[in-house]
Amino acid sequence: MHPLPTIADAHAETLLLPDSVAELRALARQLHSDGQAWTPAGLTTRLDWSAPLQNTGPNLSVQRLKGVIDHAVDDLTITVQAGLPLMELQGLLAEQQQWLPVDWPWGSSLQAPTSAGTVGGLIARGLSGSLRQRHMGVRDQLIGIGLLRSDGVAAHAGGRVVKNVAGYDLMRLLCGSWGSLALITEVTLRVQPLRYHRRALLIRGEARQLEPVRATVVGSGFTPDWIDWERTDTGDCCLQLGVASISDKAVQDQLDPIARLAAEACLETSPQNWIEAVPDPISIDQPTPWLLRLCLPPARCVALLTSEACQQLHGWHWRLAAGRGSGEAWQSGDVVSSADQVKALRQQVLNLGGEMVVLKQPANIPDHQRLPAWLDAPSKPVIEAVKHQFDPQHQLARGRLPGVAAPLC
Repeated sequence: MHPLPTIADAHAETLLLPDSVAELRALARQLHSDGQAWTPAGLTTRLDWSAPLQNTGPNLSVQRLKGVIDHAVDDLTITVQAGLPLMELQGLLAEQQQWLPVDWPWGSSLQAPTSAGTVGGLIARGLSGSLRQRHMGVRDQLIGIGLLRSDGVAAHAGGRVVKNVAGYDLMRLLCGSWGSLALITEVTLRVQPLRYHRRALLIRGEARQLEPVRATVVGSGFTPDWIDWERTDTGDCCLQLGVASISDKAVQDQLDPIARLAAEACLETSPQNWIEAVPDPISIDQPTPWLLRLCLPPARCVALLTSEACQQLHGWHWRLAAGRGSGEAWQSGDVVSSADQVKALRQQVLNLGGEMVVLKQPANIPDHQRLPAWLDAPSKPVIEAVKHQFDPQHQLARGRLPGVAAPLC
C-alpha cells in the first residue's frame, strides 16, 4: 500500500487531500484496515466547533472534490460534490437566477469566499438560521446524498427528483451528524428562483413590548422570509424581518401593516436595505471565546432574553429566529464569562423547554469545568446503536456524537 498523501494544516494535524473519488475510497479503506481513527472534513473552517475530538488521526477532506455533477435548471435541483464551497454554489446558481435558501454559517465573510465552508460541511452540521422561517432548514432542501462509510464502502440515498421519497430517509440522519456516522461525498439539493424585490424592516423597543408584535407577525397571514430577535452586548433588543416577493407592491403590502402594528404599540420602526438574496452573514472581527447554539419554543425567547441568567452575561450578542426559536449567542470583547455562568444559561434554556449546544468555549477552562457540547438525549441508546451500525470500530470523529455528552472513544 502506498503511503498516505499528507499535508499539514493550520492546527498541525494531518490533512488528507484526495484528488478523486477513487483515491478517497482507497484512503478510507486503508484507514479502516489499519484501525486508524479519522475525521471527515471539508475546508476545516469549523472543525473545532462542538465537542472536542479525542484520540484522533488524520482529517480526510473532500475539498478537492468540488464539481457540479448535474444542474437540472428547469426542475430546480442541483447535484454537487460535497467539497464545493457554499459561496461558489450560490454564485453558480445566481448565474441561472436561482439560489439555495440557506443562511451563511456563523462567522462567514463575503470578502473571504472559503469562510462559509463547503456544502458537505453545511449538511454535516445541519444548522439552520433566519431563512428557516419561510424556507425551512437545510435538511428540507436535501433530496439526495452520497456517503462513504468508515470502511470505505460508498452508498447513496434519495435521488435527483423532488418527489423521490422511497426508502429510509438517510439524508436526514446524516444531516446534523457532525461527521460521526459517515463522510458526505455528494448532495442533491432543491433550489428556488431568485426574487429580486426585497425589503427589510427594523423594529426597536423593549423585549416584552416587541413580543406581541412578533407573535402577531408569525401567527398571522404574513409571510416574512426571516424574522429575528437581536440583542446586542449593551442589552438593546430589536426585531428585524425581511420580505421578498415578485413585485415591490407585494412587498409593501406586507411591510406596511407590520409597521402600523408596531406604531400602535409605540415602537420605533425604520426601513432597511436587503440587497443580496441570502441575508448578510454574522461576520466576526474579534476573538469569540463563547459560541452557543440555542433552540427553544419561539414564544419563550423573550423569557430567555429577559432572564437573570441572560442579564448576567456581559459582552454577548444574540440572534434568534423569532418564528422558530433557534439561533446563536456569542461573546466578544475582553471580558470572558465563566463556565458556571454559561451553565446557568443552559439550565434556563432547559427550564424553558429548549436545548443548548456549546459550539466554542475558552481554551483555558480546566478540563473538569468544561461544558459538554451536548447533554445526553432521551434517545441516547438509539443514537449509540445507530453509531455502532455505521461505525462499529468508532473510527469517525472520536469524541463527537450529537445527543451523547461523553461518547465512547
